[in-house]
Amino acid sequence: MINRVLIRLKVIQVVYAYYKNSGKSIKAAEDEVFFSLSKSYDLYKFLLLLIVAVTRYAADRISFNMRKVRPTASDINPNLKFVNNRLAAQIEANEELIKFSEKSKLDWVNYSDFLRRLLDTIVESDIYKEYMESQTSSYEEDRELWRKLYKNFIFNNEDLDTLLEELSLYWNDDKAIVDTFVLKTIKRFDEEEGEMQKLLPEYKDDEDVEYAHKLIKATIQNADEYRKMMSESSKNWDMSRLAFMDVIIMQTALAEVTTFPQIPLSVTLNEYVEIAKYYSTPKSSSFINGLLDTITKKLKSENIINK
Repeated sequence: MINRVLIRLKVIQVVYAYYKNSGKSIKAAEDEVFFSLSKSYDLYKFLLLLIVAVTRYAADRISFNMRKVRPTASDINPNLKFVNNRLAAQIEANEELIKFSEKSKLDWVNYSDFLRRLLDTIVESDIYKEYMESQTSSYEEDRELWRKLYKNFIFNNEDLDTLLEELSLYWNDDKAIVDTFVLKTIKRFDEEEGEMQKLLPEYKDDEDVEYAHKLIKATIQNADEYRKMMSESSKNWDMSRLAFMDVIIMQTALAEVTTFPQIPLSVTLNEYVEIAKYYSTPKSSSFINGLLDTITKKLKSENIINK
């Protein structure tokens, strides 16, 4: 699940903190990167379990309504299609998620106010109403319901973002990326796999693990060299006046450029310019793009890089 977009972001965050907190050691920074990435994988599983939590909350609401002193006809004979959703039941029975829940002690039941608001929003939606009124019923329809609900009501949910930030500092910037993997997982679920359905692995392969190791090490170990490149190529700029985050973004980008010859230069530059758009000043992306372009052209002319 953890991809290079997320690895780049985590390395930048850790390097930034490394300097701000008078970094103890490169090994400590490396450990922090991998711990932070493991927390992203926890978030992925926790968000999958949100589907279970909403379904359980809906079932509890039905039970409560049936016990009213004066229940309505719909209270007595409720439509159970949503609470019997096959995908939600499959996620609830998933062995990997059960183990995660037992080990992490994370439980959505502690956030009933959020679950109530989210369920209310879902119940009022046309997506939910069309599903409940449909005369057909299949696993595929159940899975598609949750794909739509997640995309429309969980993907961009400010209440949820705030809640997750309170739960873990490591989740502040992860959700937008992790959401894409939750949606991918929902689409991949197969009824025949039952509780043995495989989730996305933490890392796609060993290459990504090695990429993370090498990137954090090179970024810190070769910092003086990269900052010298920046200084020499920014004739009209005083390095001491640059936004510190800009320096860290470029330092990490240059580590990737010089350490990974197999990664196309355009990919590296585009990725770090995009990061700058979200994590630095409004003018940073164009400045970083221009300066990195100047530096990489010089590195090519000197045969330091060949890509």
